[in-house]
Amino acid sequence: MIATYSCAKCGMSVHATCAKCDQPLVNDTLTIDDGSKVQISRCPVCEGKIKSPMCCGSDMSCSL
Repeated sequence: MIATYSCAKCGMSVHATCAKCDQPLVNDTLTIDDGSKVQISRCPVCEGKIKSPMCCGSDMSCSL
């Protein structure tokens, strides 16, 4: 199942897959050194990570 990221402000949506593994990315969070959490997209196969998509200046929300 591919994660769909959607913008709450304008309604734009995107699907995210790993170009290396061709696997759907999964929504996750990453805790950084200061203890705050950042929304990320992670590949379940190669464990590559990217910052989750943004639109209209905010993180897009994720649904499966």
